[in-house]
Amino acid sequence: MTFEEIKNGESKNLEFKIQLPDDSKKYIKTVVAYANTSGGKIIIGVDDVTREITGVDPQSVFQIMDKIANAVSDMCAPQIVPDITFQTIDGKCIVQIEIYPGQNRPYYIKKLGKENGTFIRVAGTSRPADETTLRDLEYQGAGISFDELVNVETDYDETAALNLCKDIRKYIAESQEIPINKVREISVANLENWRILKKNGNAYVPTNAFLLLTSHTFRFAKIQCALFKGKDRAVFIDKREFDGPLYSQIEDAYQFVLKHINLGATIDGIIRKDRYELPPESIREAIVNAVCHRCYLEHSCVQVAVYDDRVEITSPGMLYGGLTVEQAMEGRSKIRNVCLAEVFSRMGIIEQWGTGFQRMLQGCREYGLARPEFIDMGDAFRVIFYRASVSNNK
Repeated sequence: MTFEEIKNGESKNLEFKIQLPDDSKKYIKTVVAYANTSGGKIIIGVDDVTREITGVDPQSVFQIMDKIANAVSDMCAPQIVPDITFQTIDGKCIVQIEIYPGQNRPYYIKKLGKENGTFIRVAGTSRPADETTLRDLEYQGAGISFDELVNVETDYDETAALNLCKDIRKYIAESQEIPINKVREISVANLENWRILKKNGNAYVPTNAFLLLTSHTFRFAKIQCALFKGKDRAVFIDKREFDGPLYSQIEDAYQFVLKHINLGATIDGIIRKDRYELPPESIREAIVNAVCHRCYLEHSCVQVAVYDDRVEITSPGMLYGGLTVEQAMEGRSKIRNVCLAEVFSRMGIIEQWGTGFQRMLQGCREYGLARPEFIDMGDAFRVIFYRASVSNNK
């Protein structure tokens, strides 16, 4: 911890306390929330309002550290192992509690129980996890991907399976820019190998991934697109809602954005080239990421919003597996929906795992645009592209 970091103030992953609270629950909530999300630090001896380093009594440092370690051990389940250290800054002693993202989620306060004692970190605060988030954490802790689960409420549809095979083959041909007769046939057996379908005895049963790729089964598995007048959501100019197979939704949402952003022309020698004000590849990448990595347990849709000054693409669900925005920008990737990612990769919809953020950044640099923003909203993730007129004013 540095003096400059303290002066920057609290954040999603950093919390200050003037002194260790007598009621341990006041900071154990944050410990649990950090373990359930992307980790973080609690600093004892800093005023959260003024950011003044008040320090703790140097004679009490080891007593404070022991009290913290005992409280975390006694009050949290499963076990959380904090990294507790002390250091001197500006001549004053502070205690630092660092919590790393946990693998055995969900973590909760024993006395409150799992349903009421599970907390997550949202925009610098520790909030109780709702039922949907708790299920998502349980799947993460068990190493289960929602999309690979068998959907027991739906029967296998052979026609839908064969149509999916045809579409996968068509996408492979288009992505590789080769005639479709040069692409081998995709069979139902391939869908089984990719865990899109599973066997129950001799019969196929659909997974959630199969339904997401072939049907309208899930009410919130949609992309909502809107064009707004001005810079807020007060007045709609155009809005559409796309459902059905996810890969079709991606294409429909992508075309919606291209329809509503400016298309200009540049002259290269004697050749006239049309060019959108935003890099189409970056827009498409953001939509693909929103669909592939969203939490399908959430009762909300992917949203694509076009404003006078920006385009926002919002994906439901917190970042998966303790991943931070900074780590994602460095190329690290954790896959929430493993079956969808597998199929999208084979179809050429996903080119390389873990490179999406860099491609979005590179696209905007090449267009001379402002750097896109990547915002972890706690219960959702948002990408913002600033349109050319705004970028030129920055």
